[in-house]
Amino acid sequence: MATQITAREGTTITIETTVDLSGSMLAVEDAILASVNEMGAVATQEGLKCFDADGESIMLGGTKWYSRGQLPKTYQTPYGEVGVARHLYQRAGGGQTYCPLEHGARIVHTATPRFAKIVSHKLAQTSALQVRADLQENHGRPISKLLVQALGAFVGAIVEAKEESWSYAMPKLATPIATVGIGIDGTCVMLCGPQWREAMAGSISLYDASGERQHTVYIGAAPEHGKETFHQRMEREMAHVKAIYPQACYVGIADGAKSNWTFLEPHVTQQIADFYHASEYLTEAADVIWHRIKDKSQRDVWLDAHCHQLKHEPGGVEAILKELQAIDTEHWAAERAHKLTTCITYFTNQRHRMKYAQYQAAGMPIGSGVTEAACKTLIKQRLCRSGMKWSEQGAQVILSLRALVLTATRWDQFWRKINQYGVPDLCHA
Repeated sequence: MATQITAREGTTITIETTVDLSGSMLAVEDAILASVNEMGAVATQEGLKCFDADGESIMLGGTKWYSRGQLPKTYQTPYGEVGVARHLYQRAGGGQTYCPLEHGARIVHTATPRFAKIVSHKLAQTSALQVRADLQENHGRPISKLLVQALGAFVGAIVEAKEESWSYAMPKLATPIATVGIGIDGTCVMLCGPQWREAMAGSISLYDASGERQHTVYIGAAPEHGKETFHQRMEREMAHVKAIYPQACYVGIADGAKSNWTFLEPHVTQQIADFYHASEYLTEAADVIWHRIKDKSQRDVWLDAHCHQLKHEPGGVEAILKELQAIDTEHWAAERAHKLTTCITYFTNQRHRMKYAQYQAAGMPIGSGVTEAACKTLIKQRLCRSGMKWSEQGAQVILSLRALVLTATRWDQFWRKINQYGVPDLCHA
């Protein structure tokens, strides 16, 4: 073997390796990578042994456990597969086994924590086949598609099992938080069946006094009937944020869907209808008002002026609503009149949520773009690629991973908790 341990001193080892530097530079780099992986495997194998027990009986939960001897096990590492003989313990009457090495080394499924972190992070971004190809091509680390999926599912299951008991600290922010914007929205994904169902995305964004967004927490849920799990996740996150920022103004931002406001209303002090949805209704109104005019510049001037009025002028929504209601549609075609009526109805129902000049003066957000972007980045970009179909469980695994990855600092916090508390027993979680 080109790589071997040449010295030991306590917990320190010295490893010697040989690298062939002949051939092209690409060949040299490939040889270096192979050598680094070989050294990593040797070092990891020795590192794992440091977490093994000595074979003496141990006490767990008030019961004595006995070693069945050192039994071989293969573990997955960033550098390759590593075989280790380790003690496996069992009670005198048999039954469940316990491996001190796996507990102490924080083995995740069959992988070292670093490798589980690498694979699950990559799986949150792209498909299992692409993760496999990436590891092989760029890291010289062959791995099966099934193992990628198994590791990702295991890590995702930990996220879900510990979502109630493991809270995550907010990052240290440079400016005080004045406003917290809360939004929810849904987007459809293809489930096995096949059928399109609505997955949910939520965002909780922190804003300073000038309205600059400082941090966003993302929450995702696979399609479910009633959205109960998603609402529970949102409520836990909101309670956590409110405990940290009790003096902030809590703002709900959404489109006109009644279900959104039904959920948000008890949790916020201010409700804001998304300005960009409102401007879409104004655009529809402009189209039907000016639909016979060939020169669209008049229509564009009208639309720009009314969007500005709605966004910047106090009482702008009331003035626009009054103007739209005064339009005589008696001789309009039914479809054309209906479109204007739809706009008037929306403005009538939402006008108490459309005081945009007042909101902006208070440094509040007026658009649900953060939440709509969450639908795209959290859900669509990963779950709605060509040909993809999901089980509810599979979709939730990916959304759990992506929500941690996309929420700044949470991914590292999650793995620090694994390092601190160990890997939970999912069979009894």
